[in-house]
Amino acid sequence: MKKNEIDYTLYLCTDRDLMSTDTLEEAVEQAIKGGCTLVQLREKNSSSLEFYETAKKIRKITRKYNIPLIINDRVDIALAVDADGVHVGQSDLPVKVVRRIIGQDKIVGVSAAKLSEARQAAEDGADYLGVGAMYPTDTKADARPVTMEELKEIRSAVNLPIVVIGGINQKTLHNFKGTGIDGLAVVSAVIAAENIEKAAHDMVTEFRE
Repeated sequence: MKKNEIDYTLYLCTDRDLMSTDTLEEAVEQAIKGGCTLVQLREKNSSSLEFYETAKKIRKITRKYNIPLIINDRVDIALAVDADGVHVGQSDLPVKVVRRIIGQDKIVGVSAAKLSEARQAAEDGADYLGVGAMYPTDTKADARPVTMEELKEIRSAVNLPIVVIGGINQKTLHNFKGTGIDGLAVVSAVIAAENIEKAAHDMVTEFRE
């Protein structure tokens, strides 16, 4: 899949501590069946070997459905499993360094909580932005808050796909209608749902209405 063909509508960030299924593979597959368009594998508490083994399993699933797989933070893991890209935060490797390592064909996403970070990411060659936290969230204790005004400023100033993250669920997604964002990055709203497939389907349907 070419970078300019990627659909950012529903961007699933994994969290094995929140998943309602027995395995992460089940959770990811159910989310994709429900309409999830992109998967980011996040393994904050795994060893490198565990992360690699998990990434291999998730890679098989995303390949089966032709859904892009993004690896959080770890460029080495992304390269090891031939993932589609890497997502980095403001305290991770700089975008220019990541790009040099993974090449031009892979996706590089960047977390941004203010306009200056968004502009820098675009200048350095990022392919998309994850903007937030839009609302308080239990999944990231150190998340920096972003106001709706700041989001609109970033949208106006930066010509990159934007997904919003942080407290995004069926109740809050309606607040982003008309903001020009490209998608919703979700964690608990989908992966912790009793019916993951239905939760994903409902969010995609409501966002696209």
